Amino acid sequence: MDKLVVEGGRALKGEVMISGAKNSCLPIMAASILTDDACVINNVPSLRDVDTMVKILMALGINGRKEGSVFIREKGPCRHVVAPYEIVSTMRASICALGPLLAKKKEAKVSFPGGCIIGPRPIDLHIKGLKCLGADIKVEGGYIVARTKQLKGADVFLGGHFGSSVLATANVMMAATLAKGETVIHNAACEPEVEDLANFLVKMGASIEGQATPTLRIKGVRALHGAEHNVIPDRIETGTFMLAASITDGDILLKGAMPRHIMALIDKMNELGSDIRTTESTIHVRRRKRNIKACTVTTLPYPGFPTDMQAQIMSLLSVADGISVITEKIYPERFIHISELNRMGADILLEGPNAIVKGVRSLSGADVMASDLRASAALVLAGLVARGKTSIHRVYHLDRGYERIEEKLIRLGARIRREKEK
Repeated sequence: MDKLVVEGGRALKGEVMISGAKNSCLPIMAASILTDDACVINNVPSLRDVDTMVKILMALGINGRKEGSVFIREKGPCRHVVAPYEIVSTMRASICALGPLLAKKKEAKVSFPGGCIIGPRPIDLHIKGLKCLGADIKVEGGYIVARTKQLKGADVFLGGHFGSSVLATANVMMAATLAKGETVIHNAACEPEVEDLANFLVKMGASIEGQATPTLRIKGVRALHGAEHNVIPDRIETGTFMLAASITDGDILLKGAMPRHIMALIDKMNELGSDIRTTESTIHVRRRKRNIKACTVTTLPYPGFPTDMQAQIMSLLSVADGISVITEKIYPERFIHISELNRMGADILLEGPNAIVKGVRSLSGADVMASDLRASAALVLAGLVARGKTSIHRVYHLDRGYERIEEKLIRLGARIRREKEK
């Protein structure tokens, strides 16, 4: 197992290229189950989660390989319908195999998914949506077992307790592409990753309208064909490097980004005192004011402030002037990183879904434990600004979602190295 050792106190400066979006490429790779033809997916990052999805496809009898930043799904049928526990248990997005398998093979057996521990993330909306299309679904021995004679289009409402669900929208949309008749998904997730998946499905021959809106209309077709697609830039990696510039009082140009996908963070960082200038594919970030201002942050479904940026902005606000309040409305229990930031000298109090962050003058290096993917990134940011040395343990979480993050940070001037745990 690896750890990252960060020596803080250096302003990050330079250029960084943003990788393809993890949360786009995983459902897109799963969508290749829907065809027997070859598919080519470009701008795929080198991540542990991508490797896991390749293993799932291979377990289903689909041959695929990654060459650099390109994933090639080879021509040939999906031969199996079981996505096994030993693979699926490591990644939440594995559930995306359920809808395509059901549509293509009329049956599926997918283990309950794993991933980060950030509070309960039920799959009830996935099951509800697929049942609306005519699937018979049972839970047996830790597996979701689904069968159907023929999926049929229907009106599907995907509103959950905390809003829409990205992966449930993806699953139902993929299944509906081969269903008989028209499916209308109400309260669909509007995230860019859902739009990206829809655009790939359209290239495959699907009939989809309403991309990036809460209402998706899918007319089922008899078959889908192969396609080539470029995955959108990762907006969460983008946001993480934007905050890295601000927290270190640095000056970073992010290339290959998509500013329109992260406007909520851009607006909030302008409020905090950052100077942000954008083009269609670049973001230039530097500190406008000497001190970071306190603020309030509330996570919401897209286009609101992303829950996947909550931990990272908490690191920044821990060294801001004044008291900030962060309210988590997507995953109210997603605050495990607070105790680790406090270990570094932050002053953060948790009150229900609210984190009260009292800014301190400086953080100090410490041994900390990464609890999940985005918390790992938050600890890296804290380490970049802390006095002394910070050792971040269990960084396998980080490798699931950030492509070569320490290499990118080193090129920006950070002192960071990867070491094997003793």
